[in-house]
Amino acid sequence: MLRQMIGRMPFTAILRGLTPEEALAVGDALVEAGMTMLEVPLNSPRPMESIRLLAQRHGETCLIGAGTVMTPSQVAEIGAAGGRLIVMPHGDAEVIRAAKAAGMVCMPGIATPTEGFAALKAGADALKLFPAELVGPSVLRAMRAVFPKDTIFLPVGGVTPENVGDFVRAGADGFGLGSGLYAPGRSAADVRRRADAYVAAWRAVNGGVLGQ
Repeated sequence: MLRQMIGRMPFTAILRGLTPEEALAVGDALVEAGMTMLEVPLNSPRPMESIRLLAQRHGETCLIGAGTVMTPSQVAEIGAAGGRLIVMPHGDAEVIRAAKAAGMVCMPGIATPTEGFAALKAGADALKLFPAELVGPSVLRAMRAVFPKDTIFLPVGGVTPENVGDFVRAGADGFGLGSGLYAPGRSAADVRRRADAYVAAWRAVNGGVLGQ
C-alpha cells in the first residue's frame, strides 16, 4: 500500500494545527493537487475528529492517519477514527508493533543507523529521516550504502521545493511536508499553491514524470 501511494505522489502532508472545521477544505485542496498521504499530528486541536472527517472523505483513495503518535493506546484511537497511517517522531518499538498488529502503515522517526535498523526489526514500513535539516542529504547517502536496498527513506523537517532534488539524488523515496505546506490559519487556496510548487519540483527532478 505504501509503495503504491508513494508511486502516485511521494509526499506526506503534515497538517499540524489543523482543526476539524477546516479539515475538509484543506484535505480537498491537497487531494486535488495529487497528494495521497495526509497526516494530522496528535498535538493538533481535536485531531481524531479531523482524522475521521478526512478518512470518510478520502480514505478509499488516500492514506489518512496521525503524526506525533507516542503510545499504543493512541494507535487504537486512530484506527477507531478510520486512520490507517501512523507517523512518529521517534522509533519506539512498542508503538511500531501496535501499528503493525492493527494492520496500519507505520513510519517511525530515526536519525541514526542504530535507530533505523531497530525500527525495521520492529516492523516499520518506512523510515522518517528526522529532522532532515540536521540529517541532510550526505547522511542519507551514507545510510543508503548500508541499509537494505528496499528500505523506504522519507526526509521530514525543512524540506523545500528547492532542496527536494538534493534529497532525491541522495536516495530519498519521498518526503514529509510540514510548515512549508500547511500552517494554522493558512487558507486552503494557499495550501494548494504550495502543494503545486512541491509537485512541480518533483516533476522537475523526474523529468516531468510523477511516481517512482
